[in-house]
Amino acid sequence: MPLTQEHNLVIAGRVFLTGAGPGDPGLLTIKAKEALLTADVILYDGLVSEAVLCLSNPAAQLVDVSKRAGHSSLTQGEINELLIEHAREGKQVVRLKCGDPFVFGRGAEEALALANAGIAWEVIPGVSSGLAASAYAGIPLTHRKLASSVAFVTGQEDPTKDSTKVDWQNLASAVDTIVIFMGLGQLPQIALSLIVAGKPVNTPVAVIESGTYNEQRVMTGTLETISDLVRDFQSPSLIVVGEVVDLSATLNWFQPTLRQFQTESIATSNAVS
Repeated sequence: MPLTQEHNLVIAGRVFLTGAGPGDPGLLTIKAKEALLTADVILYDGLVSEAVLCLSNPAAQLVDVSKRAGHSSLTQGEINELLIEHAREGKQVVRLKCGDPFVFGRGAEEALALANAGIAWEVIPGVSSGLAASAYAGIPLTHRKLASSVAFVTGQEDPTKDSTKVDWQNLASAVDTIVIFMGLGQLPQIALSLIVAGKPVNTPVAVIESGTYNEQRVMTGTLETISDLVRDFQSPSLIVVGEVVDLSATLNWFQPTLRQFQTESIATSNAVS
């Protein structure tokens, strides 16, 4: 297959590593919507909301490549090969990921596979759930008097790694706010690790289930109490640790009933157009 001299890329289709945002279709970027409307193939994650998928090109082939708690009908390598295969057929391919592709979304792995295969690709950033879910829970991650620093970490790492890359010992004292993705199943261990590392047991903690969705639930507690308070919570859930969590009692603005109306209006408008 011929190559372009300037970029050494296979003359074929193009892959767009696209952030779908956290769930609320109103948070989808204009560029992401344009990519969905012109896509030939869309490979989407299971956490992408139906409301976002409704904005896709009606003629596009939709492929579910869900990954939940490490389980998938396809391996990451197989997903990479699918992207390459469709692109080599000259198709415009959208790889649709919840949140942002480069924030705990394996976007870098897929970008490297595409680059190594000589496939043209672009990244369309998305609104990360780390930002959106906390905002929808009324939790500002920074505040001039409460928090001047924030860290985003994962609670679920590659099981093939020899050891964890999250340094809870140093993290506990290094930043004011800690935002933890995919950590619900490990919450008791995470809370204990932070306490052992020196965080006070009464440090405020929030768990946000299904952030930005109409089903959003928020539970607040402390490092000592939060694990017992969220026993019935399910993934996806975001964890926020820090003094800013206390602001949620006053700043919890999200109204699911109103959001339901707006979501339905967006889907109806797309269907008409």
